Amino acid sequence: MNSQRLAQVLLSPVVSEKSAMAADNDRRYTFKVMTDATKREIGRAVEVMFDVEVADVRVVNMKGKRKRFGAYQGKRKDWRKAYVKLKEGHDIDFSGGA
Repeated sequence: MNSQRLAQVLLSPVVSEKSAMAADNDRRYTFKVMTDATKREIGRAVEVMFDVEVADVRVVNMKGKRKRFGAYQGKRKDWRKAYVKLKEGHDIDFSGGA
């Protein structure tokens, strides 16, 4: 796995009430990832970007919502969500405080 590919795997953290509770209670962080990313790539990307050790990675393929605007129908893109559990003693701080 090259470093360029690993830098592109993680698209953004998923910020929601459910993901915040999982992070607080279980050290499980949620990320939006590339649709063709593998579990190994996701785990390695989190380890490299946040300097932590990953214990487990679970992946869910999310279907895009069907949307309608008047007579026009459309569909949002399908996307992939990864739940990354960290090993004991490791933590990710998204607040960005120095």
